[in-house]
Amino acid sequence: MEQIEIFEIPSPCRGICQVNNRGYCKGCYRSRDERFYWNTFSDQQKRHVIALCQQRYKRYLQRKQAESTESNNVQGGFDF
Repeated sequence: MEQIEIFEIPSPCRGICQVNNRGYCKGCYRSRDERFYWNTFSDQQKRHVIALCQQRYKRYLQRKQAESTESNNVQGGFDF
């Protein structure tokens, strides 16, 4: 049974509108097609895209944290 939506699901756009090396927007983490077709998506499709964006953002944070940790290990030198 599909839940009835009372309010429109807003676009996750943050107004940054720059694409990263993987083809996702750096602001909202949507793909080009997800941005282009947002207004034609059903509410269920929009919720799915938002969930995908959240997953992409979490992966980005994990990569950034791993790079930071790796950088700190290299700069720290050796402990004797």
